[in-house]
Amino acid sequence: QVQLVDSGGGLVQAGDSLTLTCTASGRTFSTYFMAWFRQAPGKEREFLGVISGGGGTIYYADFVKGRFTISRDNAKNTVYLLMTNLKPEDTAIYHCATREHFLYSDYDVSLSYDYWGQGTQVTVSS
Repeated sequence: QVQLVDSGGGLVQAGDSLTLTCTASGRTFSTYFMAWFRQAPGKEREFLGVISGGGGTIYYADFVKGRFTISRDNAKNTVYLLMTNLKPEDTAIYHCATREHFLYSDYDVSLSYDYWGQGTQVTVSS
């Protein structure tokens, strides 16, 4: 079992930056891939990116490349999502997630993840 706690969301203005945090407990954090997803009202959960256990491999959704950065600090059991140049369409609830067995074939599929943070709301005003 693993527990994930998301934090760092808030109300920001367009063009601002924000860093979200996900803190994990209950497993050997450094051995597992960690992903970020978001869900806007009325929309499906959307993959943002995933980072390997050691942090050396990161995959991003095309639409966030250049604006969002994922990193992790294994000593703190924490993964981060730095978001820059935020836009109103980035308004959503943001979740971190992990899974028992990582597969490169479906790392962007939300249903393939076993554990989720409770989410943190990000609202971007224009």
